[in-house]
Amino acid sequence: MRRDADMRNSLRFFFSVPLVLLWLSVSVVSALGNSLPAADDVTRGALLYDKWYAALGQPAPEGDMPLWSAQTTNTRSGPDTWRCVECHGWDYKGKDGAYGSGSHYTGFPGVFGTQADVVAVLKGATDPGHDFSAYLDETSMKQVAAFLQSGLIDDSEYIDTVTLKTKGGDPAKGKTLYEANCASCHGLDGAKIIFRTEGINETLGAVANRDPYRFLHRTRFGVAGTQMPIGRDLGWTPKDGVDVLAYVQSLPTGSEAQQPSNVGQDSGASPQVGGPPAGVAGGILTGILAFLGTFGVSAFFLFGLVVLGFLVVWALRSRK
Repeated sequence: MRRDADMRNSLRFFFSVPLVLLWLSVSVVSALGNSLPAADDVTRGALLYDKWYAALGQPAPEGDMPLWSAQTTNTRSGPDTWRCVECHGWDYKGKDGAYGSGSHYTGFPGVFGTQADVVAVLKGATDPGHDFSAYLDETSMKQVAAFLQSGLIDDSEYIDTVTLKTKGGDPAKGKTLYEANCASCHGLDGAKIIFRTEGINETLGAVANRDPYRFLHRTRFGVAGTQMPIGRDLGWTPKDGVDVLAYVQSLPTGSEAQQPSNVGQDSGASPQVGGPPAGVAGGILTGILAFLGTFGVSAFFLFGLVVLGFLVVWALRSRK
């Protein structure tokens, strides 16, 4: 009887330990997940920064954004006024960057290097006119914050502010990346999809030369509301995006290409077809890998404990 009681106690102990450790592992992983931004949160935040209503599959709000009336230099109206990029720029520097002059000038500050509580700002804490609570949920706000705090680069390190050409871009490497990931939709000459900009048709080469800041942002993070490969999901570094920019700037621009004075103007185009939904696929793959990476080691560790438990029990029984 004593031997059976010892056996039962041993089994209870060695089966309870793995369960306790599993609970602790889940708690730690949950805490880490809440404190660290996921890689896809940065990409998602970048798409929201570009055109949040398109990224969310929602219609744009009616009328102008409440703060829009605080400036008079940018005469656009309606949906564009609700976009983060229209005030803060594709280089994220607002009035101190590429939007410091021209038709997109608003006088609003940039967000590059911001130390503000982005979620609080989006909830109108600093100005009720900047309250997006009716349009963005908590998750979306945190994704915008993740992008602004972890995804920005200083474009002035990569793009000459006068010539709008790249600094140190490698067109040869960019050609390889472009032909492997972009040409199937845009064509080898960049003219397969024509962009419409304020009544003027533009090729991809024209867009890259007119507004390299927007080109670089969208090469890294994709275009809100469309399907296209996303450089970040492909493992591209910012330098890879600059290399692609350098190559595309060498492609034909067409006779109707705009001049740099229109930097920042959004070019409309039909939704792209043929490109894989890299944002979705990349997110699923990232999630699977994250799950396996997080729990794989824990499962192996717990399995080892169970095996060890059986060995100890077997040893005790043999000794008896």
